[in-house]
Amino acid sequence: MSARAPHDFLRLIACGSVDDGKSTLIGRLLHEAGRVPDDEKAALARASATHGTRGGDIDYALLLDGLDAEREQGITIDVAWRHLQTAKRRFLIADCPGHVQYTRNMATGASVADLAIVLVDATRGLLPQTFRHAAILSLFGVRHVLLAVNKMDRVGYDRAVFDAIATRFRDHAAKLGVPDVVAIPVAAAVGDNITLRSPAIDWYRGPSVLEHLETVVVAPPDAGQPLRLPLQSVLRDAAGGRWLAGTLAAGTVRVGDAVRVEPAGTPSRVAALTVSGAPAEAARVGQAVALQLADDVDAGRGHVLAAADAPLAGSDQVVADVLWFDEAPLLPGRRYQVKLGARTVGTRISELKFRHDPQSLQPLAAKRLEFNEIGEIVLSLDAAVAYAPYAENAVLGGFVLVDPITRATVGAGMIRHGLRRADNLHWQALDVDRKARAALKGQRPRCVWFTGLSGAGKSTIANLVERGLLARGLHTYLLDGDNVRHGLNRDLGFTDEDRVENLRRVAEVAKLMTDAGLVVLVSFISPFRAERAAARALFDAGDFIEVFVDTPLAEAEWRDVKGLYAKARSGRLPNFTGIDSPYEPPEHAELVLDTTQAPADALAEQVIAALLD
Repeated sequence: MSARAPHDFLRLIACGSVDDGKSTLIGRLLHEAGRVPDDEKAALARASATHGTRGGDIDYALLLDGLDAEREQGITIDVAWRHLQTAKRRFLIADCPGHVQYTRNMATGASVADLAIVLVDATRGLLPQTFRHAAILSLFGVRHVLLAVNKMDRVGYDRAVFDAIATRFRDHAAKLGVPDVVAIPVAAAVGDNITLRSPAIDWYRGPSVLEHLETVVVAPPDAGQPLRLPLQSVLRDAAGGRWLAGTLAAGTVRVGDAVRVEPAGTPSRVAALTVSGAPAEAARVGQAVALQLADDVDAGRGHVLAAADAPLAGSDQVVADVLWFDEAPLLPGRRYQVKLGARTVGTRISELKFRHDPQSLQPLAAKRLEFNEIGEIVLSLDAAVAYAPYAENAVLGGFVLVDPITRATVGAGMIRHGLRRADNLHWQALDVDRKARAALKGQRPRCVWFTGLSGAGKSTIANLVERGLLARGLHTYLLDGDNVRHGLNRDLGFTDEDRVENLRRVAEVAKLMTDAGLVVLVSFISPFRAERAAARALFDAGDFIEVFVDTPLAEAEWRDVKGLYAKARSGRLPNFTGIDSPYEPPEHAELVLDTTQAPADALAEQVIAALLD
């Protein structure tokens, strides 16, 4: 997420519901401002004849709907960016998709926008997606909105229709904390009030869309803010000198300034500075710089340089708003990766505080976030990060969440604040460690994680493994799914959310037990790859052995020792793995035990042999 643009350069987005006319408005704006090259005009004429929706007339939306899929479907899928320069101002314009499926793309545009054009079809009025986009604009700190009430020609340029829409939107925006809303009646397809005021709407006395964009006052970045320089790379000059490079997110920097390397807070001074590759004495917000520090300190990609007299907050626990745009829901307890600036760290969503009403942003109780929902969460990070609240600095407060297994970006978030409790927690140094405890027992502590369907034979095999290890003099402990639910996890049910928390707790207990020097056997269905991967991440390489007890569903159901499948089939046991809740088999388990090919005692010996190898 980038810093806000200087005041003479306006970043803006056009958003709203599907078919409200966003692409048409921007396309006409570009065309009438004389910023479309002749070859593109010719291509537009050809495309209008082939794909247009205006009976052979120029279809200005096609200037931006560049993807074939968009032309065929008549919707905008990707974010289309266009540059525009007039005598008064330069613009970077994003045409954001209106379809609910592509809300994530709209959020991408909002994260860098100074102003938003919100399109509303006068024949349909304000729609749920209009309200959702307004909420996203509020969360991402967009404070200037141009409400373009489009297709006024289709309602006979009725002033009452315009006034009703504008009044309702202004009232809603005020509740969301968006202070500046200017409403303009337009008919983008015929050019009314796009670049020039239209005589067809003689009751309207305000500016055209272009006139407003050229004159709207957007506050420039505050040069008086303290230095904030996220480091993106480390460069070497011909003499081997070490330069730290990045773009100033806030404040100014001068040669000789005292700085701190965050989050560690290591002090130093700026010894030399370049701006866009040229030597300089000072640099301001928004400029790309490289600098040398007077001291040889640990500083590199992902760190942040801050003014020495205005240190930057650092924490491993933060409260944030997140827009979720993955088909799979956000589940508290699940692990992800956070990309904050140039820093990437692992994280667990330790709490979902609530989800926001998509229209009013009021808090609503929730146990998960579904596709396109917005909620407030607590992130527990694997390491402290330097950050600023998003309201203060979008660069240091905006982040994305990445699924560590699929590598897909699943959410975009904005940090609200850190948690004070994180500052009061410290690791206590202990004289007796894992190595000493293992040496006393004469064994290598490891976690053996048995996974498979209910009835696959996990507990039977794990029990035989423990007996065999005990007979060989090893110190063990078996954590069985059913047994743990009688005590530690008695408060948890069998929803996906509860299963995630169930496995998180068990993995942490297993980790503690290996620290005690034990060989820990974990026998849980553990249906989700993400939770098994999170458990593996707690252990050093080679200390986690995943054992897939591979039994076909039909065989497990035929056994049905506990009668659970019969209950699930009859609807008396909801969320049962393999029936109405998925099981994700391991893709790279250390051991795969086929219970249809060998008896349990032989399979147990395979596990013991692997442990003693």
